[in-house]
Amino acid sequence: MFKYFLLKILFFIPLISLSQDLITNTFNRDTKSLNGTWHYIVDPYETGYYNYRYKPYDQLKENNNSAFYNNYHTDNKMALVEYDFDKSPTLTVPGDWNSQAEKLFYYEGTIWYKRSFDYTTTSKSNRQFIYFGAINYKAEVYLNGIKLGTHEGGFTPFNFEITSIVKPTDNYLVIKVDNKRFKEAIPTINTDWWNYGGITRDVKIIEEPATFIQDYFIQLKKDSPKIISGSIQLNNSTKKEKITLSIPELKINQELITNENGIAVFEIVSKKINYWSPNSPKLYDVYIKTEYQTLKDEIGFRTIETNGPDILLNGKSIFLRGICIHEENAMRGARAYNDADALVALTWAKELGCNYVRLAHYPHNEYMVKLADKMGIMVWEEIPVYWTVDFTNKNSLDNAKNQLTEAITRDKNRASIIIWSMANETPPSTPRNVFLKELILHTKSMDSSRLISAALEKHYKDGFNIVDDEIGNYLDIVAFNQYTGWYGGSLENAPDMKWDIKFNKPVVISEFGGGALQGLHGTIDERWTEEYQEYLYQQNLKMIEKIPNIRGTSPWILNDFRSPKRVLPVIQDGWNRKGLISNHGIKKKAFFTVKDFYNKIEKQYR
Repeated sequence: MFKYFLLKILFFIPLISLSQDLITNTFNRDTKSLNGTWHYIVDPYETGYYNYRYKPYDQLKENNNSAFYNNYHTDNKMALVEYDFDKSPTLTVPGDWNSQAEKLFYYEGTIWYKRSFDYTTTSKSNRQFIYFGAINYKAEVYLNGIKLGTHEGGFTPFNFEITSIVKPTDNYLVIKVDNKRFKEAIPTINTDWWNYGGITRDVKIIEEPATFIQDYFIQLKKDSPKIISGSIQLNNSTKKEKITLSIPELKINQELITNENGIAVFEIVSKKINYWSPNSPKLYDVYIKTEYQTLKDEIGFRTIETNGPDILLNGKSIFLRGICIHEENAMRGARAYNDADALVALTWAKELGCNYVRLAHYPHNEYMVKLADKMGIMVWEEIPVYWTVDFTNKNSLDNAKNQLTEAITRDKNRASIIIWSMANETPPSTPRNVFLKELILHTKSMDSSRLISAALEKHYKDGFNIVDDEIGNYLDIVAFNQYTGWYGGSLENAPDMKWDIKFNKPVVISEFGGGALQGLHGTIDERWTEEYQEYLYQQNLKMIEKIPNIRGTSPWILNDFRSPKRVLPVIQDGWNRKGLISNHGIKKKAFFTVKDFYNKIEKQYR
C-alpha cells in the first residue's frame, strides 16, 4: 500500500457514472463489511479537490497516468506532502464525525475518508458492488484512484459496480464527504436538527453472479386482498430467464419468465394469507430463485386504504397511536446507526402504547423499518423536503425525486410502511404546490399501494383553526402540525378551540407538544418544567379528541435531540427538549399522560 495517498492529482480517470440502480435486500446477500476504522483528513478549503484556480482536479485534462504515478512518489515535487492518510487520525464507520471528535462537533465542510482492504472473490465470473447505507450529505467516491461517481442526499442508500477495479490485495477506498448546507439542497439550509456529517450507515461490498436479482416488489395487489402481485428485476439479463417465486407456508411455488428487459410480472391468488397487523405482525419467508442464486426475504401482507374519515388496515378502522422519532441515539448524543439503536427507540414507542411511528424528517436506517416489520409498528416515512426548500429550482425537484426513488426502492417490501410523506411545514405557494404535486405523482408511479401524506400547517381566523392547504386535495391523509400552548394559543382554552378542516379525509396531528427539562419541577404555569409539559399534553389531548375526523396523532417527539437552534443556557444547551424522554433515557411526566391516552384509544378501537 502506498504510504502517501496524495489527493492533488489523484483523480485522473473520468467519472464512470452517478450512483447506479439500487440493489435491494442487502442484508440477505453475499457481502463483506467495510465498517470499522477509517483514516480521515479534514479539508475545509477542499485543497485536495480543487487547484489554486478552484478547478476540480478530477476534471482537468492534464490528469493522466504519468501524473497519477508521480503523485505517489515522495520525490515528486508537485506532491501535496502534507496529506498522509496513514499518519492521520481515525473515525469509526458507520458513525458521524461530530460526536467522535470534539474539534469536529460543529464542523461543516469536507472530510476525506480512507479505508484499505483486501478482497477475495468466490468466483472469477462474479461481479462486485460497493454499497453505502447513507453518507451525509454529498459523497464523491474513489476506488484505487478511479472515481466511481457521486451521490447527493444524506439519508438514502446508493451503490457502484467495482468488478473491474477491485483487486485481491491493497485496495484503497477514498471518499470525499461534504455536509455543507446550501439553498438548493434537500434539506435546505435551515433545519431544526443536528447536521451530522460522515459515513453514517453501513458500507459493504456485495458479490453477485453475472446475472442477478437486483430488485423486486412483492405485496398485495391494490384493492385485491387475495392476490399477491408485483415484479422481479434481473440485472444483466440477456435472454428470457426462469424465476421461481416461493412462499412455502402459503404453498406458493410459481414459475415466472422474464421479458426482454429482465423483468417478470406476476399475480398469484392465495386465500390463506394471515395478514400483517400491529397485533399480529405476521411475516412470511419468501424465496426468489434463478439458475444463478436464491434470495430470501421476510415479507408481510396487509391492506391499507381510506374511506371518508377512516383509515382501514385490513378492512378495519384504526387510530394511529404514534410518536415522532429522529434518527439519533440521544444517550450518545450521536446519529443512530445500528439495530441496537433501532431497538431502543421502537421499544420506547411500544412502551408508550404506539402502533405507529413517524420517522422524521428523512428516511431512517433500514434497521428501523425491518424491526418495525417484526415488532408490528406502522411507519410514516418521509423525505427532507422541509420548511423553505427552493421550490422554483428544477435541480432541487430532481434531487427530491431521487431521494424518494431511493427510499421507496429500499423499503417498498416492508409491510410496516403505510405512509409515504412528501414534506414537512412547507409554506403554500404556486411553485411549492407544483413541486409537491410532482412528488406525489412520482410516488404513485412507483407505489400505488400505500397512502400519501405530508405534514401541513394550520392557520387561525375568526375564532377558528383552519386547515385548507390546497395540497390536502391530493393527499390520502390530511396531517398537520400544531403547537397550542407552546408557540402561541391558550392552554386553558385549548379544549374548546374550534376547527374548520376543509377535507372529508382522515386527519392526523403529525406534531404537537412542548419542551421540558427532565428533573425540573414547578407549577403548571412554569415553562420548561415537567408539570408544564404534562399540563400542555393534557389540554392538547382534550382538544384533539374533538377535532373532526381525527384518526391519529404523533406527538413531537420521543426523546430529546440535539439542535444548534436550541441554545438557552442551563435549559437547552444545544438540545431540543420536547422529548417525552430525556437524553439520559429518563421518561418525563408527559410520557405517562400520552400512554394513558393511548390505552384509552386502544380500547375504543378494539
